[in-house]
Amino acid sequence: MGGLRDVAAPFVAPGPSGVAVRDRLKHLTPEDEKMLRLVGAHRGSLASKDLKARCMDGLDHSADTWAARKRELTASSSSRWAGSITKATHDQWALARRGQAAHVQSLEAGVLMIRRRLALPVGEKGTQHAPGGYRSAREWFSKSRRLHALEDRLATVRADRENGVVHVLRGGKRLAGTRHHLDQAQLTEAAWRTRWEAERWFLSADGESGKRFGNETIRISPEGEVSLKLPTPLADLANAPHGRYALAATVRFAHRGMEWADRVKANRAVAYRIHYDTGRNRWYVTASWQIPPTQTVPIEAALAHGVIGVDTNADHLAAWRLDEFGNPIGRPRRFDYDLSGSTHHRDAQVRHALTRLLNWAKTCGVAAIPVEDLDFTAEKTREKHGGRRRFRQLISGMPTGRLRARLTSMADQTGIAIIAVDPAYTSKWGAQHWQQPLSTPTRKTSRHDAASIAIGRRAQGHPIRRRTAPPRAHQSDVHGHRTVQARPETLGREGPRPRMPGPRTRSVPPDAGRTRATRTSTTVRDARSGQEWVQNSLLLTEEERFTPMAPGANL
Repeated sequence: MGGLRDVAAPFVAPGPSGVAVRDRLKHLTPEDEKMLRLVGAHRGSLASKDLKARCMDGLDHSADTWAARKRELTASSSSRWAGSITKATHDQWALARRGQAAHVQSLEAGVLMIRRRLALPVGEKGTQHAPGGYRSAREWFSKSRRLHALEDRLATVRADRENGVVHVLRGGKRLAGTRHHLDQAQLTEAAWRTRWEAERWFLSADGESGKRFGNETIRISPEGEVSLKLPTPLADLANAPHGRYALAATVRFAHRGMEWADRVKANRAVAYRIHYDTGRNRWYVTASWQIPPTQTVPIEAALAHGVIGVDTNADHLAAWRLDEFGNPIGRPRRFDYDLSGSTHHRDAQVRHALTRLLNWAKTCGVAAIPVEDLDFTAEKTREKHGGRRRFRQLISGMPTGRLRARLTSMADQTGIAIIAVDPAYTSKWGAQHWQQPLSTPTRKTSRHDAASIAIGRRAQGHPIRRRTAPPRAHQSDVHGHRTVQARPETLGREGPRPRMPGPRTRSVPPDAGRTRATRTSTTVRDARSGQEWVQNSLLLTEEERFTPMAPGANL
């Protein structure tokens, strides 16, 4: 077992801390859409200027600079609009800093890997845990040039991080690059421009407890009436009192609608965001609020009624139900999803697969679903896997973070606990100990099904092996390592012995002949020890057995 890394203990994943629901803004008039575009563009320009000012401050940011930026924005909008913009700016800057740190870590890993492989002879084979040298001198030369490029890039990123410089683009770098590849994206310049402007709009407002309906800027009544507080330059376009604009559309949240209505009636804080989908030409509004985190149950209580181990793959979820002792019950289940297409399609596929999984868990009566705590941040670089492009695409396409977050949120409403386990060696050991024993002539157990059993047993605290090794004194070879996974022909106490002719004891030769004559027992006192008792081969007939004796005959 040398060379294996330590396996972390399983833990119950914490529940969600917030809720977000969305509904479509239907029956908007052309005037309503025009007003939403004007407000979004005006607010978007203010958000861009504020983000630029925050990036220029860098590490010199303080509460005074924050207050100065907010006062400047208040003159062009309102204090609440300014508060929402500055808060969004700080969140975006912090996200860029976290991405910068991850980029530095990725570059460092790439540089170290290339240096290690360049130091090895060309053509040297790698091991199971580390790749070997490069395959040819041509590849060695190209990687040496790439090493210099990565070192220069790493030095630049490190300098930016030390100086507090981040590079942020409102609207997204990917969408900005699409402008130069409109033919591949199947977009016209006008369609791309519309999408670019919509992504840079800012139509969101934070909630405030104690205010009417929980939000003073974007207000939605319990009946679904939507109104906005217009910025100061657009105040003359208001159609409602106090500089507000009321939309003709009404909102009705189907998911958690009663919970949202209770918060609105109690004037508790609710944040809103209005979004325009250019592909569908639809307007949506998203309501979000914070909830107290659900108290996690002890892991012993969650495992009391068995678990359903789940193995996450690129195109499906492999699940198998285990009892409280770690034994698989019934047949494995497979929940497929397709991660091709748009973001909304992929999200819907994952949501439907998790819905089927949770419905099956409720039917089985289990209270825990163990999943792997996967993180492929350092595993999908081409410096580590070289030319294994398909493998890198496979692990990059697995929705690990999104699947776990959505599963935790959906399971919180059903009372099912999500247990995160260490993913180390689950696929390898599961296939080694469970794939062949559970395969039948009519059913082939896959490697992923066996991995789900390994995940479930690790969450329960059981070893992945089907059984533990016998005590040391009871092993057939006394001091060797033997388990029940030994070959059938191996002699031992645990398995059946092969059939041998002759007596069961191994002290007598198997072909030793047996004699018909037997000696009398030493417990018979009247018989001599050398006397032999020989059985008569002829049986008495019925006449000889029952012939009456003559009177007076001596016995």
